[in-house]
Amino acid sequence: MENKGLALVTGADGGMGSIHTRTLAKEGYEVIMACYDAKVAEPVYEAIREETGATLHLMQVDLGDLHDIIRFADEVKSRFSSLKILLNNAGVLCHKAKNSVDNIEYTRAVNYLGHYTLTNALLPIMGPGTRIVSMVSIAYIMGKIGEDFLSPTDDEKFNRFTAYGSSKRALYYFTLHAAEQWKDRGICINVADPDIVSTGIIRQGNIVVDKLCDWFFRPIINTPEQGAATMLAAALNPEFEGVTGSYFKKQKVKKPKRRFYNNVANRELLIRVTQETLRKNDIEL
Repeated sequence: MENKGLALVTGADGGMGSIHTRTLAKEGYEVIMACYDAKVAEPVYEAIREETGATLHLMQVDLGDLHDIIRFADEVKSRFSSLKILLNNAGVLCHKAKNSVDNIEYTRAVNYLGHYTLTNALLPIMGPGTRIVSMVSIAYIMGKIGEDFLSPTDDEKFNRFTAYGSSKRALYYFTLHAAEQWKDRGICINVADPDIVSTGIIRQGNIVVDKLCDWFFRPIINTPEQGAATMLAAALNPEFEGVTGSYFKKQKVKKPKRRFYNNVANRELLIRVTQETLRKNDIEL
């Protein structure tokens, strides 16, 4: 099979991440599996490699640690000269207040800032035809972007759904910003909404609630395969070549409500707060 180039998937050993990885491998891509714990990911890596015969690279990165992201990106750039597909798939939904090693609320640190940093750090090996797709969620409508967006949290002010929704809205706003900035470079960047998917992220940390969810909710929501299809369509479908700054849902381009995509002031605030946070942590992109 023709080698179509290099793809990178974050959270590649997870429910949808493993499907993204397997599909890209079958399509002829060499795939970097970027995972939080390489030892945990090893069985998934071995199974996909055996099934597809593709060239896979299992690499470890903590998206909640800014300096580890830079280390990882530097390693990728030292080993590979060109990146064709980047799937920012990894995500967390914390049940309790938690801060990253950089003292940032953990959900926002991983879901948004980690992927913002990784994407920008890998920019030197991306060019015309590169497709970037980030995983968002309908929860973005609950998100809030303010001056304290990347501040630490505590038990009193933490709300898991606001934190998660905010991280996803930020990913969308970053995508709109980057699409404008990188259009002349031929790089396409979009977001994908998989709907509600039966993966571990919907667990609520309550034994009774989670068991009821397993019995009554999971059978009626999307399977990981169904959820993964939208991100894969945005990344692979020839029909969407050249499409950038778009919101994908059900394998099609969807236009969110105007108040979400036309809020330029909020987008500019997000980028300013993001860049200030990175500089505070001695990171220049």
